[in-house]
Amino acid sequence: MAFDAKVIGVLAVADRSRAAAAGMVKRMSSAGVNRIAILTGDAEGTAQAVALQTGIREVHAGLLPEGKLSLIREMREDGGIVAMVGDGINDAPALAAADVGIAMGRGGTDLAIETSDVVLLKNDLMLLPEAIRISRATSRNIRQNLMIALLSVIGLLAGVLTNSVHIASGMLIHELSVLVVTLNATRLLRI
Repeated sequence: MAFDAKVIGVLAVADRSRAAAAGMVKRMSSAGVNRIAILTGDAEGTAQAVALQTGIREVHAGLLPEGKLSLIREMREDGGIVAMVGDGINDAPALAAADVGIAMGRGGTDLAIETSDVVLLKNDLMLLPEAIRISRATSRNIRQNLMIALLSVIGLLAGVLTNSVHIASGMLIHELSVLVVTLNATRLLRI
């Protein structure tokens, strides 16, 4: 602001990162996420300031929706699983192209929510590392249950072929293996 050609005041506006953003980045890194990047349509200076506040090293600023989409596709070609977190219309193409699109549901646009694989119902960034923890536990549980089921079937088949398992004992063993698989799956309710 100026009066009589003299500066009498300066007004500055800046985007601030969410309070939980830096903690979320640390938890994601400790959870094994090795590449965290900002993809934004904001100006470079704004994006760099947010990156500095949060500890994110990779910044792509001034992106249109096509630019975000192109970067997600490049990241997927580099290997690994790519997750994209967003809440706006401009994020929708990249959310759809990512291996896992995650929409911040509260305040997010309908298009971002509909194109995402996961919708976080609260705008709590700490839900991101929690979602990764739950998804890893679920994947581990699925693999365990597949092994239990396969070993049970192989054991029953071997027993039938060697004539050491008969229909009644085979049914009992099968039902017990189903019970074990079910009980193992219910462990996920406690995480």
